Amino acid sequence: MTVNHEIKSQLAKLLATEDLVVEHKKVSTASFDVLNRVLTLPMWERASSTVYDMLVGHEVGHALFTPSDEWDFKIPMQFINVVEDARIEKLMKRKYLGIGKSFYRGYKELNEQDFFDIADEDISKFNLADRANLFFKIGNFVDVPFNDFDEMPIVRMIGECETFSDVLIAAEFLYKFCKKKQEDKEESPAEQNPEGNTQSDEGSQSSESQPQGQSEGGEKSTEQESTEGEEQETESSEPEVKTAESLDDKLKELVNKNSYDTTYVEIPQVNLDTIIGKNTEIHKEIDSFFARQQEQIDEQNKENNWQTVNLYANADVDFRKFKVSAQKEVNYLVKEFECKKAADSYARATTARTGVLDCTKLHSYKYNEDLFKKVTTLADGKNHGLVFVLDWSGSMADVMSDTIKQLYNLIWFCKKVAIPFDVYAFTNEWRRGGYDYQTKQHIPVDTTPHYEKKNGLLCVDPTFSMMNILTSKVSGKELEHQMLNIWRVVYSFARYSCGYTHPNRLGLSGTPLNEAFITLHQILPKFQKDNKLQKVQCIVLTDGEANYLPHHVTVQRYDDPYIGTRNTYTNTSVLRDRKLGTTYKFGDGWNAFSDTMLRHLKDTFPSVNFIGIRVVESRNVSSFIKIYHNQYSDEYSKIQQDWKKLGSFAIKGSGYDIYFGLSSSKLSQEVEFEVKEDATKTQIKSAFVKSLKTKKLNKKVLSQFIELVA
Repeated sequence: MTVNHEIKSQLAKLLATEDLVVEHKKVSTASFDVLNRVLTLPMWERASSTVYDMLVGHEVGHALFTPSDEWDFKIPMQFINVVEDARIEKLMKRKYLGIGKSFYRGYKELNEQDFFDIADEDISKFNLADRANLFFKIGNFVDVPFNDFDEMPIVRMIGECETFSDVLIAAEFLYKFCKKKQEDKEESPAEQNPEGNTQSDEGSQSSESQPQGQSEGGEKSTEQESTEGEEQETESSEPEVKTAESLDDKLKELVNKNSYDTTYVEIPQVNLDTIIGKNTEIHKEIDSFFARQQEQIDEQNKENNWQTVNLYANADVDFRKFKVSAQKEVNYLVKEFECKKAADSYARATTARTGVLDCTKLHSYKYNEDLFKKVTTLADGKNHGLVFVLDWSGSMADVMSDTIKQLYNLIWFCKKVAIPFDVYAFTNEWRRGGYDYQTKQHIPVDTTPHYEKKNGLLCVDPTFSMMNILTSKVSGKELEHQMLNIWRVVYSFARYSCGYTHPNRLGLSGTPLNEAFITLHQILPKFQKDNKLQKVQCIVLTDGEANYLPHHVTVQRYDDPYIGTRNTYTNTSVLRDRKLGTTYKFGDGWNAFSDTMLRHLKDTFPSVNFIGIRVVESRNVSSFIKIYHNQYSDEYSKIQQDWKKLGSFAIKGSGYDIYFGLSSSKLSQEVEFEVKEDATKTQIKSAFVKSLKTKKLNKKVLSQFIELVA
């Protein structure tokens, strides 16, 4: 049966009554880092659940009760371990009454499998340390004899240890007793023949067959005799605890040596000052670039006596046209939001008597005791805020225009209901440097690190940044200008004949989505604090999944350690949060890494809804749904039906609270109910149905969105 390491980690934390950092590693023995509070457990995958629980309880006992700075190495460690094991298991049983069963059953199983190698041995011939070790571990199942005169007092001393100082005293008594017994045994006459002659019955060997180091006649040379005497004294000078060695060797066999080692990674705390591209700087870059581009065209047209043209006229016309057409959806959002807020407010309403008589009820005084006026108090609504995260990657080029339209609908909605918002676009291009057309100087590449590199931290690329392209902090007029700027930039992505281009620093890049999730750990609490909000929602607009992130590892280069990077393999890696005391096993597939990052975010910010919006083309719908649902499942069929009928669907099995899929082709259709004067009944019906389909699509998605946001 496969061991669930996460469950065993939780067991260790509960027993330790603290958020220990528990690591299951490919190591032979357990260890505990007292300073960093890290408990490292071997992956005892060959152990039963009972034995595993017993071993975890034993190691947590060391974590709770064994100090790290009082070990006395004047005597062999084995003897201290024997006494300390007895003490910490006694204290664990005292602290947790139920854990005694785990120790009883676990040691019973180990005894049945002969983990102490005593099956064919006479226990009475073992030294006192071995017998004491057996007595305190498997004494319930094995008869362990002791001498009442000189051995039982030491055994009682071991059993009565309460502090580590007591352990050191008892261990020293135990060691000295065993050493004395061993020395007495060595000083007693060696194995002799009946005549007391220590020489073998076969007599002395001939000189031709003498081993090296011996003189003729079988006598050892003085030098060899002295050397071997010293070796014999060295080998026999220290007694051993063989049962402890046997147990350690057998426990090592429980570790699956063929398993992969677990890699534990953590989220770095990034510096927002280096990561966030400031709103004012971004639009300064866009304004200066577009102005310079227009100036160049004007100069060229003037030199050739050509007519002056506005490079951005078509984009500006499209923007104004879209703004007018979007008002219906924006107004619908506002209406739904206000209704939802009002319903929630009335649901939390309280009614109380005022103490003032209601004259309209005086006539009913004989049968009605409630004659006082009442007042209803409505609870105040919550302060809302939205953080938008926009995918600014190259694969978004074909759907960026439709995605921006959805984003703008939500921004205009926020403005109408006075909800603060920030829009961040994640990219690898903003920090690449550029050119300042006003100062006519090159902007150097920014190489300032986002965080301090440490072993085990997920790696955030130095080129990564979150561009704050739109914000509610600016005036309404400035926001309109900024939205037009972004519209112009996006307009140039998919229209190669639009007549102009965009700044290099605003170009589309890779897909640092997971880096964006890391940054949200700092952005969300800061946004909530700055705007004094009670409820924050995070909306991610993207077209797909991102690659997994590597992690930092320390390697030795010559004499100096160097922090490099290594791949984070999802099937053997675990995301760990020391503050929450949680771990997250990465799954398989490209989406698994991002889903794990989202699960971590939701645990960190439980009051935040994380909403995914993906504008998807028809050819990519099936592959997208298959990421989260088996193609033969009922849920898959239902989502496909929604897609065919409405051009949209909602997935609830992803890392997001809800993941919306919207048709790029249907969103781009601006269908109005318009027919010619001489239209037939069939033409009128067709136009009406077509108009209703688009409205039905928008209203269904927007209603679900408001349910989460309000």
